[in-house]
Amino acid sequence: MMKKRLGPLFFVFLIFGMLTVANAQAKKMKIYISVDMEGVVGVVSADQLTPAGFEYERFRQIMTNETNAAIEAAFAAGATDVTVSDSHGNAENLLIEKLPKNVLLVRGFPRPLEMMQGIDETYDGAIFIGYHASTNNVQGVRAHTFSSARLTEVRLNGVTMSEGSFNAAIAGHFNVPVIMVSGDDAAVKEVSSAVGDIEGAVVKWNYGFHSALTVMPEVAYDLIGKKVRTAIGRIKSFKPYKLKAPLQLDVRFKNYRPAEVLSYLSIVERTDSHSIRFTGKDMIEVSKFMGFITTYEPGLEP
Repeated sequence: MMKKRLGPLFFVFLIFGMLTVANAQAKKMKIYISVDMEGVVGVVSADQLTPAGFEYERFRQIMTNETNAAIEAAFAAGATDVTVSDSHGNAENLLIEKLPKNVLLVRGFPRPLEMMQGIDETYDGAIFIGYHASTNNVQGVRAHTFSSARLTEVRLNGVTMSEGSFNAAIAGHFNVPVIMVSGDDAAVKEVSSAVGDIEGAVVKWNYGFHSALTVMPEVAYDLIGKKVRTAIGRIKSFKPYKLKAPLQLDVRFKNYRPAEVLSYLSIVERTDSHSIRFTGKDMIEVSKFMGFITTYEPGLEP
């Protein structure tokens, strides 16, 4: 019996199938994780948040564990690359030796994109871990916006910003959507309300600025992992948070002199005794300006 010869179309389909498989295998999924500390499970005061606090070293470990829960879940859900941004205080909180060897870590301040340094258009999604509510929120553990000591409000195009929505706008500049946030109930609600339908992991419920009802760390790690996996599983459903340029940034200070002195700059308008306005062409310019006004001091030395 003669064997049936395979036609040229068979080989075309075979090659096409092989290329499709190869492309699927080569497809990268990059995830960016920005990590703050006020929203970490169990955190309620400076005792956990600053190196001078008696519980700081222990909560650095818990912060690292929450981050690892997000990283492990991201890889399990299909991520091929993960970048982590240590974004609290001096940005030297995460225990680098406890992180997986296949991630990249952004450390130290100042930096042009602040809490979002390192993100670009190659990322598929951004995750916020340990975030807190804004200084304008009447609820939230350690609620503030960038500086609890200096600022009373930050607005973009007339809309009051939290650190979460501000950072989401930086991600949106690169067409990267925020897909998940963890923190207390006030923070998760605030970020979700601004950014849209994202996954949220509530690890504690605020009673006040320095008090909360909290789950246990292991519960928080499991919840964060679950929400990250769910978010990546529907990553195509999220939209970047984009603001219309040029961007009008309004900042209100707690004290009088910062607004007065900053108004000496031709790029700054003083809008009232405690407030200034800056117009930036995009979120990159706005982020750099915010970094300047929250960091610069005349006595800065290396």
